[in-house]
Amino acid sequence: MIRNYLKSTIRNIMRNKFISFINIFGLTVGLTCCLLILSYIINEKSYDLFNTNAKNIYRVTRTFYAADGTASLHTGSVAPPFGPLLKNAFPDIEQMTRLWPTGSVTLKYGSKLFNEKDAFYAEKNLFSVFSIPVLKGDAKTALADPYSVMLTESMARKYFDGADPMNKTIQLNGNKREFKVTGIFKELAPNSHFHPQLLLSFNTLNDTSVYGQIPLTTRFNHNAFFTYLLFPENYNVARIESQLPSFLDKYVHLNNLPGNTKTHQATKLDLQKLADIHLYSHLDTEIEPNGDIKRIYIFSAIALFILLIACINYMNLSTARSILRAKEIGVRKVVGALRKEIIWQFLSESILISFIALALAFAISVLVAPVINKISGNNFSIDVLLQWKVLLPMFFLPFVIGLISGAYPALFMSSFLPVKVLKGIFKVGSGNISFRKALVVTQFSISIILIVATAVVYQQLQYMQNKNLGYNKDNIITMDYGPGFVKRYESFKADLLRNPAIKKIGKSSYIPSDRILSASDAAVMHNGSMHQVKIELKFVQADYDFNSTYDMHMAAGREFSKAYPTDTAAYIINEQAVKQLEWKTAENAIGRDISYGGVKGKVIGVVKDVQFESLHQKVIPLLFQLPRFDYFGKLSIKVDGHNVQAALAMISSVWKKYQPDTPFEFSFLDDKFAKLYSAEEEQGTLFTIFSCIAIFIACLGLLGLSAFTIGQRVKEIGLRKVLGASVPQIVVALSRDFLKLVIISALIAIPVAWYAMNTWLLDFAFRISISWWVLAMAGVIALIIAFVTISFQSIKAALANPVKSLRSE
Repeated sequence: MIRNYLKSTIRNIMRNKFISFINIFGLTVGLTCCLLILSYIINEKSYDLFNTNAKNIYRVTRTFYAADGTASLHTGSVAPPFGPLLKNAFPDIEQMTRLWPTGSVTLKYGSKLFNEKDAFYAEKNLFSVFSIPVLKGDAKTALADPYSVMLTESMARKYFDGADPMNKTIQLNGNKREFKVTGIFKELAPNSHFHPQLLLSFNTLNDTSVYGQIPLTTRFNHNAFFTYLLFPENYNVARIESQLPSFLDKYVHLNNLPGNTKTHQATKLDLQKLADIHLYSHLDTEIEPNGDIKRIYIFSAIALFILLIACINYMNLSTARSILRAKEIGVRKVVGALRKEIIWQFLSESILISFIALALAFAISVLVAPVINKISGNNFSIDVLLQWKVLLPMFFLPFVIGLISGAYPALFMSSFLPVKVLKGIFKVGSGNISFRKALVVTQFSISIILIVATAVVYQQLQYMQNKNLGYNKDNIITMDYGPGFVKRYESFKADLLRNPAIKKIGKSSYIPSDRILSASDAAVMHNGSMHQVKIELKFVQADYDFNSTYDMHMAAGREFSKAYPTDTAAYIINEQAVKQLEWKTAENAIGRDISYGGVKGKVIGVVKDVQFESLHQKVIPLLFQLPRFDYFGKLSIKVDGHNVQAALAMISSVWKKYQPDTPFEFSFLDDKFAKLYSAEEEQGTLFTIFSCIAIFIACLGLLGLSAFTIGQRVKEIGLRKVLGASVPQIVVALSRDFLKLVIISALIAIPVAWYAMNTWLLDFAFRISISWWVLAMAGVIALIIAFVTISFQSIKAALANPVKSLRSE
C-alpha cells in the first residue's frame, strides 16, 4: 500500500509540475530559514553547558541602591573580599574561584611585542570549577606560584613559534615583571561567556606593587572581580540567598551610610546561574557582551511565521486544485477505496513533499550559512544540527509539516460524494473558498508585520547614528595608556601639537561610548549645612583640554583652567545634575558648595547635557573633576579630517618614541559607537532578509493560486472580451478579489505591528515615534507586490485569443 501511495504521489507531482514546484520551493525556502535560525538558537542556548559542573556553578552579582531606594548599579563582578568570605561563611559551598580581567597588557618575548586584551588573573582552582582542558602542565598547581602564567595554544604559537614554551619567561608591561610559563590550555569553546588567552596567577596580586594582600581582604569598593561558586549536585541555593542580607550586615561595613541604614539596604548580593549569563544577563559589568533571550523569541517567531506561510501555500493550492482531482477521488471511492485510505493518500503526498523540501533545505543551508554570517555578523553554524538529539526530531519534522499542511486538504477532498462528482454536478463550497481567503490574509498579515519591523529597526538605527550627542565625535582617535606614560605625557603632547594635523589632545578616566560606573558620596549646601544628596552622581576625571577636544558647550560658567589653581577642588556638572539637584537653572548652580568623595569645592561650570553612554541609557547626572592623582587611562586626540592617515602615521611615530615597549593601538570613536548598536544593526539586517523571504514565499503562493483561479475563468474572460472589455478592465476584474484580501491583511497587521515595535522600542531611552506613513507604506508595498504578482497571470489571460477559450462552448 505504501508503495502504491509513493507511486501515486510521484505521478501527481510530475503531472502538475508548476504547482508542485511552488509547493516544494516554498517549503524549501521556509525550511532553510528555519534550519538557519534553529542553528543560531541551539548555539545561543548552549552557552557554558560544556562545563561538567554547569548546573552547579553560580556567579555572584552585586546591586547598589541610591538614597531613595532605587537600584542604581548592578554589576556582574564584585569586590575581592566577597569570595573568601562567602566560602568561609557557608560551608556548603564546595569551591570558590575568582577572575580579574587586567584590561590591555603588553606582552614581550624576545623581539616579539604585542598588546593582549584577554588576560585574567585566575585562582589556581579555576580548572576544578570550569572544564578547561590543560594540554601541558599540572592543572592543580600551574597557577599556584606568584608570577606564573598559562597560555592558550594560539598564544604559545604566536610568541614561541612552535618551540616548547614551558618554564620560559615572558615580560608583562615592558620590563617591569617577568612571568614563567607553567602550562598550556585549550581555547575555550565559542559558546563560553569568557575567552581568556592568558591566565596569570592570582597569588601575584598579593604583591603590593601589583595589588596588595590587604586590599584583597578589605577593599569592598573595587567591584572588578568575577566570582564563581560551585555547589553540590541538586543543591537548593535559595537556602544561602535568604541569608545573604544578614551576611552583608555582619561582614561588610560601608562608610557614610545615612542614619540607621544597614549594609543590606544599601547593597545586595545575588547568585546567578552560569547557564543564564549569556542570554539573561545584561549587567553594568560583563566579561564579554552577551546575547539576548528576546532575540531568541523574535527569531523563533520569524522562523515559525515563514514556515507557516509555506504551509499555507500548500493548503491553499491543494484545496484550490481539488476540483481537478474530484473525478480521481470519485473513481477511487467507486472502486472501493475507504475515506481513511484517501486521507492517507493525500497526507503521504504532503509528507513526501516535506521530506524533499527538508533535504533540499539542509543542502542550501550549508551553502548560504557563511554568506548570511558575513552579511549579518551572526553565527549560523549548521554543525550544531549534526547531533543525534537534533537529527532525530528533525527526521520527524516532515511528518509534522506534512500533517499541518496536508490535513485540511486531505479531509476536505476525501469528503467528496462520488455520485455528484461523476455526474459533473460537484461544486466547491463557499466554506472552502472562505478558508483559502483566510489563509491568504494570514500570509500577507505576517509579511506586512515583518515589513513594518524592518522599517522601524532601520529608522531607529538611523536616529541613533545621527542624533546630536552634545559633542563632536568625528575624527577623534582614542587610546589607552598605563601609569608609566604619565611623566612623558607633556612631552608627547607637545610633539604631537607641533603638527597641524593634530587639533586637540585630552585625557580622561572615561571617554564617550563608555559605561560610567564610578560614583562617590555627594553632599550639597542647604540652609547653611552640608546634606547628602539622594541622587547618584557619577563622575569623570578629565584634564583641562578634555571638553574642548570634544567641542562640548557650556550652559553656564567656565571650563577648568590652569589660570585658577583652586580648580583642583572645583567641579563642573551637567544640566541633568542641575535638574535632579533641584537648582532650577544652570546659572543658579554656579558658585554652589558641593562635597564629592569627601573633597569640598565649588561648582564653576555647567556643561550642556552630553550622551556619554549608549542611547539605550538615559542622560545621567554627571560631574567632571580634575584628577586627585595624575593618571587617567584614556587619551582622546582630535585630528584633521582631511589628513587622517598622515595624522595616524605621525602619532604612531611619536608614540614609539615615548613608549617603545608598548605597541601603538588606537580606535576611532565613531567605530566604538557603531559597536554599541551592532546587535540592532544585525537584527535589522536579518529582519530585512527574512521579511523579503516571507514576502517572496507569500507571493509565490499567490502566483500559483492566481494562475489556477484565472485558469478556471478563461471562458469568462473570453466572453468579457467578446462583449468589449479592455485589457485593463479584465486585469482589474481578475485582481480585485486578491487585492481586497491584501487590504484586509493590512488592516489586521498594522495594529499588531505598531504594538510589537513600540514594545521593542521601550529598550531605548531615546527612540523614534512610529509615524503613520511607515505603517501605511508597509500596506502599500504589500499591495503593489501582490498586484505585480497577480498581473503576470491576469495580463497573460487578458491578452489571450477569446476564440480559443470559447471554442468548446
